[in-house]
This record gives sequence, C-alpha cells and structure tokens, in this order.
Amino acid sequence: MSLHPNDIQRRGRFAAWLTALSLLALASGFFRAQVLDSERYQLSSEKNRLREVPIPAARGNIYDRHGAIIAENVPGYTVTILSTSADTLRSTLSRLSSIIDLTPADIESAVRRLRRDPNRPTVVLADASFDQVSVLEEHRTEFPSLIIQAAPKRRYPDGPASSAFVGYTSEINETELNSADYVEYKSGQQIGRAGLERQYESQLRGLEGSRFVEVDARGRVVRESGARPDRPATAAPPLQTNIDMDLQRFIASYLGDSLVGGVVAIEPSTGAVLAIHSAPTYDPNRFIGGIPTEYYKQLTTDDRRPLYNKAMQGRYPPASTFKLATAAVALEAGLVTMDTRMPTPCSGGYQYGGRYFRCWDRNGHGAVTLAQAIAKSCDTYFYQLGLRITLSRFLAGGVKLKFGEKSGIDLPNETTPQWPYAVEYFDKAYGPKNWTNAVTLNLSIGQGENTQTILNMARFYTALATDGSAARPEVVARNPERTRIMELTPAQLTGLRDAMGDVVSGRGTAGSAAIEGVVLAGKTGTAQNETARDHAWFVGFAPKDDPKIVVAVMLWQGEHGYAAARIASKVVAHYLKRPAIQPVDIEGDG
Repeated sequence: MSLHPNDIQRRGRFAAWLTALSLLALASGFFRAQVLDSERYQLSSEKNRLREVPIPAARGNIYDRHGAIIAENVPGYTVTILSTSADTLRSTLSRLSSIIDLTPADIESAVRRLRRDPNRPTVVLADASFDQVSVLEEHRTEFPSLIIQAAPKRRYPDGPASSAFVGYTSEINETELNSADYVEYKSGQQIGRAGLERQYESQLRGLEGSRFVEVDARGRVVRESGARPDRPATAAPPLQTNIDMDLQRFIASYLGDSLVGGVVAIEPSTGAVLAIHSAPTYDPNRFIGGIPTEYYKQLTTDDRRPLYNKAMQGRYPPASTFKLATAAVALEAGLVTMDTRMPTPCSGGYQYGGRYFRCWDRNGHGAVTLAQAIAKSCDTYFYQLGLRITLSRFLAGGVKLKFGEKSGIDLPNETTPQWPYAVEYFDKAYGPKNWTNAVTLNLSIGQGENTQTILNMARFYTALATDGSAARPEVVARNPERTRIMELTPAQLTGLRDAMGDVVSGRGTAGSAAIEGVVLAGKTGTAQNETARDHAWFVGFAPKDDPKIVVAVMLWQGEHGYAAARIASKVVAHYLKRPAIQPVDIEGDG
C-alpha cells in the first residue's frame, strides 16, 4: 500500500524534529559535562589518576636555657605503600617480607592502618634505615606501589640523660584517632608520648604538607613528581626550656646505672627547673619508629623500673627532710622559738603510752633547742613537738603547705602526694577507734601516712629558701607563680636556714657534704622501709643566705641520708662552679 504524500511529509517532519531534539539533548549533555561540570569530572578523574602522599612536618626543636639542643630533627626515611584493599596489601607485604624484615605482626599492623584510612598511603616503615631503603630501591620494579621518601626523624642528642623530662614520639594509635582530642590527626602521624613532647604537643607539632603521585588503573605508581604542585610542610617553632643541660648531664653521669632514685634541681626565686632526672633511665631514641621488642622487654622486666619516673611519679616517706615542715608549723603557730627545748631530753627515744619511740641515735642528744634538733635530726625532740602542735592543727598545717597537692609542673603524669586532709582521714581509713594519737609522732618525723614526691619536696624547700612562698616548678618558662604557704617572720626563716646550714657545716648529719667557700643548707633523711634497706634523702639549697639552687635527692634503698647529701653537694658544687670538700665517713640518721 502506497503512502499518501501528506503522510510522508508528516513523518519526515516528525523524524526531523526527533533528530533535532536528540542532537539538542546530546549537545546539552556535552555542554554540561564539558563546561558546567568539567571541574567535578576533572577532579574525579584526578582522584582516580592521582594519589595524595603526605609530607611529614618537622617538629619544633627543643632547647635548654643556654640554647643547647635537647631534641632536634635529622634526615630519615619512611616507606609507605598504595593499596586498594586489605587483601592486596597483605599479599604485597608478604612478598616484601622476603626482602626486608617484616613480621606477621608488622603486616597486620599495616592492614589496620589501611582500614583506618584507606585514602592515605599505608605506613610500612616509619623509620627506615639507609640499608633498608637501599635494598628496596634495588627491587623497586617489583613493587610499583611502594613510596620511599625523606622525612624528618626525631633525635635526642643526650638520649638517656634527658628522658625524664623530654619524653619521646611515636605513631598515633587507633584509640587516639577516635578521641576528640585528636580530631585533626590522621593515621600514620607521629605524636608526643611523654614528657615535653606530650605536654607541648600542640606547639611542637608542625603542619603536614602533601605531594601527588600519578598511578595507573591498578594503583601502581607511574610518576612520582610533577603530577600536581606540592604543598610543602610547615615546621613547628622551637621550644626553649629552663633546663641546664650541662647540669642535667652531670647528674645523669654521676648517678649512672648503678644507683636507683631521682634528683630535682630548681631555681628557688622563679621555679625554673634546672634539672630533673630519674635513675636508671632509658634511651628515648630507641622509641622512634617503634621500640624494638627485646629492648622494651628489657625495660619492663628490670626490677629497678627504668620507665618509672621516680622524680615526679614515685611517692616515698620524706623522713627527716619533713622536720622542717613540722618546725615551720610550730613556729607559725607561736608554739616554739628556735631556742625552745622540749620537756623530755633525748636519751635515745621517747616513751608515749605503752610504746617506746626510738631516736636514730640510741645514745641520745640530750636537751637540745629546735635549732640543734634540726642540725642533729633529733627524733625525740620532734615527737614532742608534734604532740605540742596537736594532730588536727598539724594536718591543717600540712594542707596549707600543699603536701597533699601536685606541684603543678608542666609535665604529664605527675603523682599526687599523700597527706591526711583531716582527722577524719584516720577514722575512714582505720575506723574511729582503731587508731591512736601515736600517728602524730610518726607524721612529725616524716613517716606514717605521709608520702611525697621528690619534686614536691623540692617545691617546699623553695619556700624555705625565699620568703615562705613556694614556686611552681616550670620546665618551660610560663608565668612564674609563687604561693605563700607559710607566714614566718624574716627572723624565723633565717633561724631555720641557719639550722639547716649547721646540718652540713660539720656539726650536723651531713658534714661530709660541705662545699668549699659555700654554705649548703639542707636536711638529710633516712626513710624507713620495712621490706628492705632504708631510702636516703637530702633536700637543700645554696648559698644559704642567697639561694640560687634547690636540690632534692632520693636514693632508693640508699640506707643513709648523708649518701644523698653527698650527691646533692656535688650537684650544687657543679652548678655554682665550686669544689666539694672531700667526703669523710660519718654515721647519722642521714
């Protein structure tokens, strides 16, 4: 059947309109894709073609008060890998383990990093050695998704000598990445783990940069540079501390690995921490890039606990170094003067109720004044002085002296000292009828329910060295803060300092710690340890009449306080550039 000419014409017009509409739709689509949405498609294409590789930022250098380097950055290498899936990554790393030392645990750790952030290259070696990099470069063609780049590596020139305050860095973990405190951090980045590195993380952390590598459809790197302009990393500014590294190194070398204990040195007028050391110590450089298993096991199985900061985390009975606090409370209350004698002379001990409380010197000290009792460390005198103060007033005095508070140092993980807040403390601890006033006698000589950190005892002695105001310890200079903790007259403070000077002058318990041409004022202490040998204490300052340094020393199981006093004497002599007098053997409460 033939079509009418009008039908053919009508169908022709329809076909023409249909073709025009189709061409218009195609043109519109092309215009939208090529012009309107070009940036989006270009970005999508680049995401498939380009991979962002982070450029680690250098952390801020840390300096001592004289500009000596405490922590710096040196050239290092990181090895990362681009992978599209956990299975692919696991397979690649299994092959890689035949070339470099990768354990199954290392491989699984890398897989977890990939799952945490699949858009970032997965860290394989955070601190690759030059030998490892050389081997990997030789096999580069076998692992086209591997990325090797230079990265700043943390280094502590003095290593173990600075570990008590500088800390170390390591890779951020999964728990931290899920924490609100680390919302700006990404997988594979380094963070401060202890000490200054942790305390000042926000200041020491630099701004990460990035570069782009070009990959093929299988994720293999085909071009490592020039694919897109780099965004350079920004290093963090330096951090200057109050630490005197010359003094810090001297203390660390003097204690060595044979002694167990801690030393704190503070400038009394400002609270500037000149040195803080814990022995034995560890090397923070070994922690960079992941601590070796054997080294970590060595540290954690050592009975001397090198990872435990004894200067600010350990709590110990302060023993006779606390007698200055007992004296200060009594003087402030107007109960005694420096010339006051107690009713019962010392004959080697003191009878209280049904118990005989011994003095360290069984021969006794006789009828001594407060000044002489401090110099000779007469326990019998201080037993009676504690009873004269009364327990409730004594506890309140200790609270005012801040023996139940942290020192406020700008380092993490400081331990809170133990000091009973009131008489109710004993009721709660032992029951209302299960303790006696004998606790007062123990507290008065620095024993009993009183354990202090070495740092807190140093802070207390900054008040004795000045006008009765304790200085807040500062490793990094902030705003020096002093708190009035004792209301003593200048004459009373001078009397206490003179008595402390007698401790070291040859008439007291630390005559072997004298310094040529300088009067060292301080107090020894021998803290009772029922399970082993006693701990040795000394806290003091010098010069006596114009103190420039406060030093607190505690030797774990050091037996006698004069052993700690000799170390403090060496520290002070080194700082003041004065020779210490040759030690002589003496016996005393320490």
